[in-house]
Amino acid sequence: MGLRERFSAGLAKQLGHPSGMRGRLVARGLNKGNRNVVLAAVAASEVHRDQTVADLGFGGGVGLRLLLDGVGVGGRVHGVEISETMLDGARRRFAQEVEAGRLTLSAGDLGALPLPDASLDAAITTNTVYFVEDLPRAFAEVARVVRPGGRVVVGIGDPDNMRTMTFTAHGFRLRPVEEVAGLLEAAGFGAPADRRVGEGEGAFHLLVAQRVGVPPEGH
Repeated sequence: MGLRERFSAGLAKQLGHPSGMRGRLVARGLNKGNRNVVLAAVAASEVHRDQTVADLGFGGGVGLRLLLDGVGVGGRVHGVEISETMLDGARRRFAQEVEAGRLTLSAGDLGALPLPDASLDAAITTNTVYFVEDLPRAFAEVARVVRPGGRVVVGIGDPDNMRTMTFTAHGFRLRPVEEVAGLLEAAGFGAPADRRVGEGEGAFHLLVAQRVGVPPEGH
């Protein structure tokens, strides 16, 4: 394996599961590079004051701040992340919010979410599904924790565009957008809307869907 390929493989590993100093550096870059995407995902989730929402696979944590601002002091945010390095960073950065009970940070992944049934008004997850082998199971878990009438926003890079990036050859699962949308619908969400972030054919995709069913009283 040549130097360039080793670098690409190492970067792909860190993107999937950031760890140590390299993981923290990757997270900083992602927070900067993905900020517009996460801003759009939070906006698409239509979070309101006093709601309970989540960022599933929050990475560098830029979405946690945006969700906290969206739900206000009376709301609650859950952050779920597989990487202990990212969890440690978020615990330091959001120590006051955790202490106040506004933010709960938990270890977990999309296939086994540490959240009660129908506990979320909205959830976002961006740039995570490439690393999920069993996507039907993962979306079933998301459907389990989002209340009927709640929203989910799944952000994915355009697969054709991502195939031009050398690191995606190392373990990334680049599914067609239509396949991801269909799996969301099969899991119990309405037909997702595909909102694009950016310009051109390679623009990022936000799949926005509502959990089917009758919302509980009071919502």
